[in-house]
Amino acid sequence: MGAAPEVPIAFEREQGFTDSEWRRCLRGAVGPHTLALPAPGQAVVTLLDGLGTMHLRWTVLPPRRIALLCMPRLAVRYRFDGVPAEARRAFMRFFDLYTQRGGG
Repeated sequence: MGAAPEVPIAFEREQGFTDSEWRRCLRGAVGPHTLALPAPGQAVVTLLDGLGTMHLRWTVLPPRRIALLCMPRLAVRYRFDGVPAEARRAFMRFFDLYTQRGGG
């Protein structure tokens, strides 16, 4: 099995959540790290052991419609400040598993 992929310092993703679902999910997705929600559409995660911070900013997108299916969407920008590469990988591995939606 190969090495885990590199997690860039900043990137964007589309997430299949409503704003309220996303905010509720974030509390568990950050694990033992400190979460602050300073303003609507913003979150700051302070990583333990002084490993830096992760800033999240999101905006609500129109829902994706496929036939009768309607899925909520958010555009989410991620930015790590002062977080080493291995800590970014470990954090995102847990975060991604926690926020995974659907089966498969």
